[in-house]
Amino acid sequence: MRQYRIAAWESTKLKASFRFSPAVRFFMATTATEALAEPQRRRVLGIPVDVTADVLAAACRLQAAGGGQIVTLNAEMTMAARLDPPLAKAIEAAQLVIPDGAGVVWALARQGVRVRRSPGIELAWDLLGHAAARGWRVALVGGTPVVMEQLLVRLPQQCPGLRLVFSAHGYQAPGQWPELEAQLLAAQPDLVLVALGIPRQETWSSRLSQGSGGLWMGVGGSFDVWTGQKKRAPRWMGALQVEWLYRLIQEPHRWRRMLALPRFALAVLFKG
Repeated sequence: MRQYRIAAWESTKLKASFRFSPAVRFFMATTATEALAEPQRRRVLGIPVDVTADVLAAACRLQAAGGGQIVTLNAEMTMAARLDPPLAKAIEAAQLVIPDGAGVVWALARQGVRVRRSPGIELAWDLLGHAAARGWRVALVGGTPVVMEQLLVRLPQQCPGLRLVFSAHGYQAPGQWPELEAQLLAAQPDLVLVALGIPRQETWSSRLSQGSGGLWMGVGGSFDVWTGQKKRAPRWMGALQVEWLYRLIQEPHRWRRMLALPRFALAVLFKG
């Protein structure tokens, strides 16, 4: 009996070590992702969105395959794309469209597709850590001059080993952009994070990423959050899917844009 108890204890101990081992968790996540090695493209109100078990793994596979554009789709962008053909075209051409917003996740669930929400700011941060660990060449475009200045100080501190090869704030004179774009492409970045706002960051990235390597990803207000200019909603608000309310409180001028949310919900309910 004593030997049985010892064997049972050893078995329980072994299971616990497997449960909490980072190496095992990575292996399990990789194995689970194999079933969805290629993201499955679905549509919400006619706008494409990709379903995958692990957006970071999907992004890294995309980079290894030669790169492409990543779009973070939410309800607001979905409604904007229905009225903006260039934006819709950019999303359609993107190699990876992740469900960034709770509304998109809800719309997919109504189609019988269960997927986790994948905030773009989190994927972008994970990609920066991945880039630092692997020596990727990283470019940053967008934000105010002050935010970009702070970002260039903070990111190397928070991501040791980060290799920044190009940066430009988003408030350049129109005549300066062609030269900056040429410099950016000449830097041959492996990862380009673009904070120019919707729809410009999507259409701009779509145009420049054609024929060039690396990952190109629009990150909205992520630079502001990373530099402390703005704060993300508390986790409990994210769990309740009311992050939009927190953003509205921080930026009351966004109220007109927020009107897209009830229109999105009604469109999904009546049009699928």
